Amino acid sequence: MTLYRACMGAALLLAANAAHADPGDDAISPDRPGFANAPDVVGKGRIQLETSVQWDRERHDDEHERTISTPTLLRFGVSDKVELRLETDGRDIVHDVDPASGERTTTVGYADTALGIKWHLADQQGARPSLALLGEVELPSGSRDLRGRGARPAVYLPAGWDFDRGWSVQFEPGVAMENDERGARYRYGFLALTLAKELSARWQGYVEVAAPQIASSEHGGTQAAVDGGFMLKVSKDCQLDLSVVHGLNHRTPDLSLAFGVSIRR
Repeated sequence: MTLYRACMGAALLLAANAAHADPGDDAISPDRPGFANAPDVVGKGRIQLETSVQWDRERHDDEHERTISTPTLLRFGVSDKVELRLETDGRDIVHDVDPASGERTTTVGYADTALGIKWHLADQQGARPSLALLGEVELPSGSRDLRGRGARPAVYLPAGWDFDRGWSVQFEPGVAMENDERGARYRYGFLALTLAKELSARWQGYVEVAAPQIASSEHGGTQAAVDGGFMLKVSKDCQLDLSVVHGLNHRTPDLSLAFGVSIRR
């Protein structure tokens, strides 16, 4: 809860200092929206906050669930190649409905926090992509009803290509660890592919296909989704985004909507 309030305070501070200037070559490059992270880092001495309000809907035969969350990422540039990261789904409100009985339950609290580091490995050179290494560990720091089991590490390899006429592609594989209800650890994979296009000096659109969880049926199975949206650069240090996600199987929330803001100082 303290981390989330600190992030919101940082958001207000950064917003107050965001200049309404034209975006340029040094324009902000957030990791949101979408599942894939960019291979860019924020730069030495930079602070970047990326936050949003997100609504998810998931329907099963035995349960209907709606969630409002506030995913938030705070990034600190310790050098031109390395950044430190704090990430959380923030404040969560989860509404569950039993379709058979109509019984309703509501859970309110704070999600776990992940500590991470991203290292920019290489810039794009011809067909060779811009590349980064992202490592993080999610800690059981949230509210009791929303807390995960133990520390869960993950490693990702964000890659990106920029092309003529404002086209770009991002590709990110990854692997993470999770703990099941018995306390046994297991691995699952992650994969995302994003296609983006600059529509003007300020507007950009994207579409993405992603598998945020690739696992055996014993451990929840594979999740799959397609998503898309738009980004608006208000200034070189501020970006707004709007996105929609559609789940492609019954293991994935069937609909998600999000509005976000990213601010850099």
